[in-house]
Amino acid sequence: MRILLIEDEAALARPLAEHLEADLHIVEWFATLDEADSAIRALEYDVVLLDLQLPDGDGLSFLSRIRDRNIRTPIIILTARDKVSDRIDGLNRGADDYVIKPFDLDEVKARIHTVCRRSADQLTQTILIRDLCVCLSDHSVSRAGQPIRLTAKEWGVLEVLLRRKSKIVPKESLEAAIYAYGEEVESNALEAHISRLRSKLGKDLIVTHRGMGYTLQP
Repeated sequence: MRILLIEDEAALARPLAEHLEADLHIVEWFATLDEADSAIRALEYDVVLLDLQLPDGDGLSFLSRIRDRNIRTPIIILTARDKVSDRIDGLNRGADDYVIKPFDLDEVKARIHTVCRRSADQLTQTILIRDLCVCLSDHSVSRAGQPIRLTAKEWGVLEVLLRRKSKIVPKESLEAAIYAYGEEVESNALEAHISRLRSKLGKDLIVTHRGMGYTLQP
């Protein structure tokens, strides 16, 4: 999934981003609210991790603005503010969870999975497609009982197609889902990822709709 991390402490943000990326998530880290706001206007995220004390403003005000724009993305507050009144304020403004610093990296990962499971459009955690078994909770794929190793971008493509079920997903939407905000996308890079997925999961699993996009073949 694509995660937006808004945190100005590099010593905290960097290991958290690396920990989540090792779990095949795409993490985009920004140290200011202004940068994060530009990103969230341009792309769709699965989860936002939000610090409250940023160089250019207060995270709670940013949270309120996001909810006022009817963005329903799950938001987890990461902060050193440990007063009960602060937690109540954050939850009342629309946060889905509130984690106190310092925190364990695995705990944050577990909190992310929890808020995503609560999302209305969350898929069942284990999906069976022909001889494939896809587990969303631990990002694992097996075929006829044999584990298959996917890269982060291959997993990102597969996850988006699974979430859209039988709907056609435009090429631009897939590229936006697997490339970082502002990252240059090489020509035919998406086609290369899809080609490798077909070789690993089955050549006719992903259907190309010329000029429109891609779907998963049931």
